[in-house]
Amino acid sequence: MADRTPREQPVPRGLLRDLAALDQALYEAVTVTSTPALDSALRRLSAAADHSKISVAVAGALALSPGRSRRAAALGVAAIGVASATANLLGKRLVRRPRPHRAVDSPFPGRHVPMPASASFPSGHTASAVAFAAAVGPALPVATVPLGLLAVAVGYSRVHTGVHYPGDVIAGAVLGTGAAATVLAAARHL
Repeated sequence: MADRTPREQPVPRGLLRDLAALDQALYEAVTVTSTPALDSALRRLSAAADHSKISVAVAGALALSPGRSRRAAALGVAAIGVASATANLLGKRLVRRPRPHRAVDSPFPGRHVPMPASASFPSGHTASAVAFAAAVGPALPVATVPLGLLAVAVGYSRVHTGVHYPGDVIAGAVLGTGAAATVLAAARHL
């Protein structure tokens, strides 16, 4: 029977349960850690990342200069479109993970942003921010580190403000990276 192809083994339920428990524990660790100096800034950052406003503003500024900057802006905006569509039209509808529960007696309610009505998985904010950074970086290397750090901050802000689990943010980052790779590959063929 050596010539039989091995059957695919589903992911063990115990592993999924452990990952969910770890995700919950990380979320709770963030929610009970006092960070008053960060709360206001991360709340504003999370809100400013709604509808990719930060990335679109950066793209607008880049588009003012011809050449590489304008091309980088176009690639970044295209990557946002792919990431946002994939996260919101596919990911959230397929997985339907509930948002984190924020207790009424939360120790730091001032850090919260309004709870979105959509599903939690994946983080669309993170997907779009990472997609923009990952698409702009190769076209405009000087922007790689600042946009990468901004994307990381946007992702963390979504956990900090209580609207995503860390796993949602990780999935959003993976999705954003894939969206950027898709756009960059398509641009090379055109």
